[in-house]
Amino acid sequence: MVEQHTIYQIPLDERHGSAGQLFTLWFGANLNVLTVVTGALATTIFHQSFLAGVIAILVGNLTGTVFMALHAAQGPRLGVPQMVQSRGQFGARGAGFVVALVAFMYLGYAGTAFVTGGQSLHFILPVLDPEAAMVGIATLSLAGAIWGHDLIHFCTRMMTYVSGSALLLCYLWLLFITPLPGHLLTQGSFSAVGFFKMVSMGALWQLGYAPYVSDYSRYLPPESGPRQAFWACYWGTAAGGVLPMVLGAMIGPAVIGGNVITAIAHLVGPVSWWITLLLAPGVAVAGAICLYGGSLAIITLGHTLAPRWRVTHRARIALASGLFLLALLISMAGASNFLALYSRFNELLLYLLVPWTAVNLIDYYLIRYGDYHVPSFFAADGGVYGNYNVTALACYLVGILVQIPFVAVDFYTGPLARVIGGVDLSWVAGIAVVAPLYYFAMRSLQRPLLPERGT
Repeated sequence: MVEQHTIYQIPLDERHGSAGQLFTLWFGANLNVLTVVTGALATTIFHQSFLAGVIAILVGNLTGTVFMALHAAQGPRLGVPQMVQSRGQFGARGAGFVVALVAFMYLGYAGTAFVTGGQSLHFILPVLDPEAAMVGIATLSLAGAIWGHDLIHFCTRMMTYVSGSALLLCYLWLLFITPLPGHLLTQGSFSAVGFFKMVSMGALWQLGYAPYVSDYSRYLPPESGPRQAFWACYWGTAAGGVLPMVLGAMIGPAVIGGNVITAIAHLVGPVSWWITLLLAPGVAVAGAICLYGGSLAIITLGHTLAPRWRVTHRARIALASGLFLLALLISMAGASNFLALYSRFNELLLYLLVPWTAVNLIDYYLIRYGDYHVPSFFAADGGVYGNYNVTALACYLVGILVQIPFVAVDFYTGPLARVIGGVDLSWVAGIAVVAPLYYFAMRSLQRPLLPERGT
């Protein structure tokens, strides 16, 4: 049955599942070619040695997953999508910019999923040209997004076994059956710039889930517990991110023209068709997650502009279909320069998402202790949160501005980044400044409006 709910709070009598299901959701969701592509950035775009790349992948993923899992723990308690919950920090209209940013993020991620999925399907069925293969993968993604929450949970659970088998076979082949040529693991070298860029990519991979991780925990019963939800998400997405990324770093030097599938085929030879076949569905599932979450984000934005709009599942289906078409156009236009475009897209998102996650987590855990008035999220006037929280918006803006001196990308290097040799530590600066700034500003300026612990 097609999911009937959209952005509204899930009724208690329709809550189901257990926190343990979040492990397979995020583990399975990560086991796809796009994750391998992200790991390949370490030894291609960032020119790191294999060892330096692996360490950067571990540091970035294990750090970024902390923030992602903290967001996941909010779902069972509040029962609403993450972007709706952001109205509790920024106000009903104030959250609009962040919601629009997240909708754009979904669009970009869906496009990149269609590129890698199309490459996979074209390799499995050479009779299909690359564009037709992209359409095939994108259509599967749209079907999953239309069906909604429960089907996505089921598919990611299946990917834990299906794509997990492909990943295991790939490792066994490259390590024991036909070992990788030694020169592939010794190319590149450590550089602080490349190392921290890969740390940032790993952290962003996990932070990228933060705006929608509660979308998949909001159906859980409140008694399933935030602690259980945190750890299930943490270990599921950390393991699911690290294992394919390390494989990507391993095969990175063999990648030509940004096509990871061709590199895998070259290295694993006789089993490449089977490995690609087992990995390809995971990309379609990743695309479904993007289209589903993107439709919820656009609905949230539309509801902000027209708060009396009563949104049905038909609107979600129509918006997911529109995103499908736009993402497909993006994937076809950017396929020829995929790796470089993907790297720049991730960097841009990092700068804009970091201040949001800092505000959201400080507000939830240290200011309001998870105590939100959910009906106000849907009130035409913003309810107890109003239309704008100037404090949150100011801290968000400061979070963007404070990162600029630390930015180091190919078209701009900030003055502080130049001082430290071109290392990009912007996201660290953003969190370090925004978190305490927002905490003390809210406590000093709005204390009478805030709940005390235990109330």
